[in-house]
Amino acid sequence: MRRLIAVTGQDALPFLQGLVSNDVLRLTAPGIVYAALLTPQGKYLADFFVVQTGAGLLLDLPEALADNTLRRLAMYRLRADVQLAPTDLAVTRGLGDAPAGALPDPRHPALGWRFYGPARPEAAVDWDAIRVAHVIPESGIELIPDETYILEAGFEALHGVDFRKGCYVGQEVTARMKHKTELRKGLIQLEISGAAPVGTPILTAEGREAGKLFTQSGGRALAQMRFDRLEPGLTAGEARLTPLAG
Repeated sequence: MRRLIAVTGQDALPFLQGLVSNDVLRLTAPGIVYAALLTPQGKYLADFFVVQTGAGLLLDLPEALADNTLRRLAMYRLRADVQLAPTDLAVTRGLGDAPAGALPDPRHPALGWRFYGPARPEAAVDWDAIRVAHVIPESGIELIPDETYILEAGFEALHGVDFRKGCYVGQEVTARMKHKTELRKGLIQLEISGAAPVGTPILTAEGREAGKLFTQSGGRALAQMRFDRLEPGLTAGEARLTPLAG
């Protein structure tokens, strides 16, 4: 489920620019940017699309995170000329031929298009299979508020962070992870035999914790893994996991 919020006022784009991980000032009409809102410590709070429809600016938010995200945005608003209001629009997504006015999902071509307007029927799509195949995290599963770091979740490959835009909340930590350290863990794809609940710890053959198991589909799984513990003999509950060659 998604919630669409209209963002209006003269300061709408500069306001978002100072808060989110991506450069929204480059939005043209129509256009779409994927971004995240972070804590000052650089941890994920929410991910969303900022959409310039030509008729106005929208935030396309996960329903489960919408209330907390809007409260956080209101806290930062202060005296800025910005209004946040619900809309009666709906988002439809799909693959293949896109309807007029639809926008390509900016994260990955395999995710197809997003259409903003009156509610439309959606064709059945196994989105989890697509996410696993292309290592694309989902809010509430691989993306955990107050815990996930967006670079460890692959936001750079998903075009969800801009390292040249200047300051935003959490920018200092994110930039340091990019330029001054080497990531020691991250979201990857593994082969899986069997199944286990999302969040099950992944253990090495010696019983050391190596990561967490997340979405599973078609004999593959997404996992948040320590790179130094990618080795044969990994298990998650009753499931057996194998690092992919290369």
